[in-house]
Amino acid sequence: MATMSMPKKEAAAEPVVAKAGQNRPTLGRFRLQVDRQTKATYASMDEAATAGKAIKKAHPIVQVSVYDAEQSAQTMLD
Repeated sequence: MATMSMPKKEAAAEPVVAKAGQNRPTLGRFRLQVDRQTKATYASMDEAATAGKAIKKAHPIVQVSVYDAEQSAQTMLD
């Protein structure tokens, strides 16, 4: 029986492209959290609080808070 060998592939000179989702996204200072899960990040506390209040109004049973990454403080929204 004769064995056949596959021709070897030469290394491609193409650049390696990172697949989407492999790098962690940069997070802003203020993080909007719903039931302790980060949903979005904002540059200012006002933007995060406005978005959080809209979520709280639509879904009053969930726990909505804004986490300040620089001060390590969490503000609960009612």
